[in-house]
Amino acid sequence: MADLVPQPVILTGEGWGDYGLVDSGHGRKLERYGAYRFVRPEPQAMWTPRLPDWDAHGEFVPGSDEDGGGRWHYEKPVPREGWPLAWNEVSFTAQCTPFRHLGFFPDMAPVWDWMRAQLSGRDDASTLNLFGYTGVGTLALSAHGPVTHVDASKKSVAQARENAALAGLEDRPVRWLIDDAAKFAAREVRRGKRYDGIILDPPKFGRGPNGETWRLEENLPALLGDCRQLLDENSRFLFLTVYAVRMSSLALAGLMDELFAGLPGQIEHGDLAVREDGQGRLLPTAIFARWRRD
Repeated sequence: MADLVPQPVILTGEGWGDYGLVDSGHGRKLERYGAYRFVRPEPQAMWTPRLPDWDAHGEFVPGSDEDGGGRWHYEKPVPREGWPLAWNEVSFTAQCTPFRHLGFFPDMAPVWDWMRAQLSGRDDASTLNLFGYTGVGTLALSAHGPVTHVDASKKSVAQARENAALAGLEDRPVRWLIDDAAKFAAREVRRGKRYDGIILDPPKFGRGPNGETWRLEENLPALLGDCRQLLDENSRFLFLTVYAVRMSSLALAGLMDELFAGLPGQIEHGDLAVREDGQGRLLPTAIFARWRRD
């Protein structure tokens, strides 16, 4: 039976050549994306910025309603069609999106490293990426075997395919599927499928390709239960991240502890965080829970 580790873990992302957290504070953060710097809202940055001046190419100014919204304001020219960045051997396009992010989630870099470590030495591992977005995590996993990439957004899956081509990895064994993640997982259970690893990054709220409604607190237990049935004692991991919710990582771990009874290994939970450049402060970005086989 998997052991639940009660003490939370901080999984810290460090900057690399194409990305860095330059500074944060007063509810905002300054990041570098290749040659460009951007300011975005960050409610958890409650401290005072270290730098007196933030020289940025653009800033995302949020809307006044609680449901989000907002728009980018530019101080300097920025390529509207995006520009290439890389993480290890994976190249991808960064772009200022209407949803305040830039086409990938840099705080996931330590998660990609961790998953690869669980599959070290394997080139035949079958993995599943639910809510796969623009495919950086999928391409990272594809070094170890076939990956099934599922996202409800046609635009995101198209961008993921373009990222694969940009990285020269279009021949990697990836199935690119436009589908509702929860419905797909349930069908995979009925088909008797199994995976060596699963990563899922569900939104707080979302809609599937046919208008399906997703609400995290209501729908996560069933989805995670189906994911459990797609794993067995020889599987290697499951990694769950959750953003922008009033929830503890311990709650995620408690749910996983109940559903994953019968599997060996460990269940851990905690925060994802990004360190400011120059060994600076840690900025928390999300909570997570993960299962791994010893």
